[in-house]
Amino acid sequence: MGLGGGVGDAPSGERAGLDDALRGAAGGEPLGQCPGFRPGRQDLRVPLAGQPRAHLLMDTRASDRRGFFRETFGRLLQEVRVRTEQRVAPRRHFRPPGASDELAFLASCTRCGDCIDVCPVHAIVKAPPGAGLAAGTPMIDPGIQACVACADMPCAHACQTGALVPPADGWAGVHLGILELEPERCITFHGVPCGVCARACPVGERALALDAGGHPILKPEGCVGCGVCVTACVTSPSSLRLSLVASV
Repeated sequence: MGLGGGVGDAPSGERAGLDDALRGAAGGEPLGQCPGFRPGRQDLRVPLAGQPRAHLLMDTRASDRRGFFRETFGRLLQEVRVRTEQRVAPRRHFRPPGASDELAFLASCTRCGDCIDVCPVHAIVKAPPGAGLAAGTPMIDPGIQACVACADMPCAHACQTGALVPPADGWAGVHLGILELEPERCITFHGVPCGVCARACPVGERALALDAGGHPILKPEGCVGCGVCVTACVTSPSSLRLSLVASV
């Protein structure tokens, strides 16, 4: 047999000898009956197209892709929501009474100025252009002019869009800000009689009272956060501070 010849080119005698040798290596059994021998397609580990296992594999891969894109898109939406709330939701301005949460307020307010026009003490002004998405919306700066807690709440009644809604229970559930006292500044804690803040409060003892020593007593449950006491305080800076209520 030449160097270029294959098994198929061998003479019949040589082929017979090769068959006998293969049978001998297999213990005398025909090659097709040897344990563990799987000729043809059955010897493959990857399912072929047209077989049931191939369909299951393709369905699984398609399902995995859908799940991957669904999970990725969901994470993206969550990130957008969180970043939007971080930029917008935290309330950075004192709002007139009856204001909804900041996101809803910004979406509902048309910057018409109706609430500004009806405020009797001109406490409501427009947020400056640098206020971002809040630019032009009504706000109150208690350090300049505090809200005086009008009994009929004309600003909320003037709003036609729902950005401001008069509360059903009036001022009882309104908290424009959170009032804090700094005793080290208050002159009553240094032996000087005062009481100006308590006398100026439009709500009265339900929100701000004086103890037996003439010191201010804050009552958060009754305080509406108008800021009148802050501007009335005789110390400079004021012994009372008004902080924003976290937007809900």
